Amino acid sequence: MNNLTLEIWLSPWVLGVLGLVIGSFLNVVIHRKPQLLEREWLGDAAAYLQDSPTMARVLGSTAARQAELARQGAALAAEVEALPPLSLSRPRSRCPKCGHQLAWHENIPVLGWLMLKGRCSACGEPISMRYPLVELFTGGVFAGAALMAGPSATALVYCLALALIIAAALIDLDTTLLPDDLTLPLIGLGLVAAWQHWLPINLETAALGALFGYFSLWAVAATYKLLRGVQGMAEGDFKLLAGLGALLGWQALPTIILLSSAVGAVVGIFLIVAKGHGRDVPIPFGPYLAGGGMACLFFGSHLSGWLPGF
Repeated sequence: MNNLTLEIWLSPWVLGVLGLVIGSFLNVVIHRKPQLLEREWLGDAAAYLQDSPTMARVLGSTAARQAELARQGAALAAEVEALPPLSLSRPRSRCPKCGHQLAWHENIPVLGWLMLKGRCSACGEPISMRYPLVELFTGGVFAGAALMAGPSATALVYCLALALIIAAALIDLDTTLLPDDLTLPLIGLGLVAAWQHWLPINLETAALGALFGYFSLWAVAATYKLLRGVQGMAEGDFKLLAGLGALLGWQALPTIILLSSAVGAVVGIFLIVAKGHGRDVPIPFGPYLAGGGMACLFFGSHLSGWLPGF
């Protein structure tokens, strides 16, 4: 593939359009991935309930109690198995209220939502504006990656990383879950890309970024639990920061943490004071980490003058 072809296929316009399409897929991932995980966990719970030796070892259950737990596990397993089939590709997108299956032209990124005027064509139920916003944002950051990195493997690495970060952040925002299926590939992507010289950092810098990213938040969470007796941060946050460290290098970690903590504190205080958000109700930290990471990716050189890192 010659340089001219690369410049066309990896141009901001082409990658921006690709980002719109990927953004449409991310909407599916954001909506369905938590459901798939929760189905899997319920299936595991049902299997454990039917595992009499485990129930006896852990709970000291009698034979009668083990039989009762097994019956409950079998009933739970039957309920899970009776749920309609679900994957990232099936069933096709449809209205959650009336079940209308979207036609191909209704699924065109952004344009489909505009043509429908933000409503289901069958029942008129409003379609959340977040769908086109996710598509537009993904298209925008893909184009931005192309502008920043030029027609190179680096641009593709950044686009893939951004897709993982966006999906992880919005799933965390909706459910307080950060799936390993998104955070662990981000770590691996950063390490492999650095090893293959597809990033402006070397493998050692990426590896230290992953290591320090994970254990810095782990140390904060462990200290908080020691002092307050409660878990203040989940392991998914550790893995997300590890992925950002692998992608951007350990030098970026202080800036990411400072940005995400500052924004998280402001938003948290606003939710508590203005919205009556309960102090005991957890506020997901993943979206703030994701925002700090993306800010460092695109504006790291500008941030270096007044924030630590880089």
